[in-house]
Amino acid sequence: MTDENTNRSAGVVYDKKNPFPSTLKRRVLLNKEGSAKETLHLELCLASSGLEYLPGDSLAIVPTNSPEVVGQIIEVGGFDASETVELKSGSTKPLGEVFATDLNITGVTKNVLKKYNAFAQSEKIETLLNPENKAALDDYLRRRGVIDMIADFPVPGLAASGFCGTLRKLLPRLYSIASSPKAHPGEVHLTVAVVRYHSHGRDREGVCSTYIADRVNEGGTMPVFLHHDKNFKLPEEGATPIIMVGPGTGIAPFRAFVEERAAIGATGKSWLFFGDQHRATDYLYGDEWDRYLAEGRLSRIDLAFSRDQAEKVYVQHLMLEHSAELYSWLSDGAVFYVCGDVSRMAKDVHEALISIAEKEGGKSREDAEVWVKQLQTEKRYLRDVY
Repeated sequence: MTDENTNRSAGVVYDKKNPFPSTLKRRVLLNKEGSAKETLHLELCLASSGLEYLPGDSLAIVPTNSPEVVGQIIEVGGFDASETVELKSGSTKPLGEVFATDLNITGVTKNVLKKYNAFAQSEKIETLLNPENKAALDDYLRRRGVIDMIADFPVPGLAASGFCGTLRKLLPRLYSIASSPKAHPGEVHLTVAVVRYHSHGRDREGVCSTYIADRVNEGGTMPVFLHHDKNFKLPEEGATPIIMVGPGTGIAPFRAFVEERAAIGATGKSWLFFGDQHRATDYLYGDEWDRYLAEGRLSRIDLAFSRDQAEKVYVQHLMLEHSAELYSWLSDGAVFYVCGDVSRMAKDVHEALISIAEKEGGKSREDAEVWVKQLQTEKRYLRDVY
């Protein structure tokens, strides 16, 4: 993703340093009752901002930390919320406000642990930081946070300024845009999975997803700015076929793509692969996809609901099942898009593409890999993964 959008009309620049206070117009839970997931559809106002985006771009949200987590850190660390601390910028703020708006007080990393141990002087931390103990360190860091670090390795009388120096900045979070500006003028839509889980005896939550879900009411504002992605874009030619693979919240940019193509009357075929846990509860935007199919604005959809049968079925399985048609579309010039989880899904989809080239193209593994690489070089295999 490249530089953030700016608006210089009337002398105002909305960007990372000066985000736009966007009003939350609407928030809808996409999952039905009984789902194990909490996926939100958001509609945000961009009117009067001058901010302009295209399908494939992302919106950055600048969150604040949960007041409950701020309170826990202050209590467990023995800090005074009203104590004034100086930031790297030279400005000063009460510690409670710094914890709320400036610092990452949830995630702990190897570097954070190392900085903290300058105060804790813990032999156990020193052991964990030994390169030979990488597995033990990974195990400790997995699903633990700053609150665990200060509880497990207390430092009586730790100065607030010293502790703040061990922590990372609270960063904006990027979300793939789920709308076409042609279909929704003055608005931007997002599809957000809310993260909540329990580990190591504590309830945990995603900072930005719960900020969106719990700490901003409809009618309230949240600071936002745009990030443009010059590569993850629709083909310039509306007649070019597109194949879209987006399980879970990876569906977001493809909602934008299909809306945009409908708005401009593009004639190219479109094929969507979507997956989630259960069709009855997790078919995100299902009514819209069904309508687009009926209207012919979406040519084809294949659905993988992993928990609806004994054996788990994912999007890559459907790709392999329809390998002949998929290879034919690609041979006819289709552009292939993937959005979603980089660690597993995107790798599995990449592997499925290679297998399809082997099977349907009669290629060796090596030649199939070259073929897939060529798709990437030609910008006909594009990924928005995280």
